[in-house]
Amino acid sequence: MAKEWKGAGGSAGGGAVYGLGLIGAIIYYLQHATTFSQGLLGIVKAIFWPAFFVYKIFEFLKL
Repeated sequence: MAKEWKGAGGSAGGGAVYGLGLIGAIIYYLQHATTFSQGLLGIVKAIFWPAFFVYKIFEFLKL
């Protein structure tokens, strides 16, 4: 008998949301960058935007 694969089928949506957010953040930060170093910083910010977002939410909720 072949074993059925029981992967995490519901987790693909989170990756898609993160991916779209990453692309959108990169476009936003690069459009507003006036120097090369600001562009590089924008790419780093785009990668870590969820962490900043969660931090600000916790700060707002005072958790």
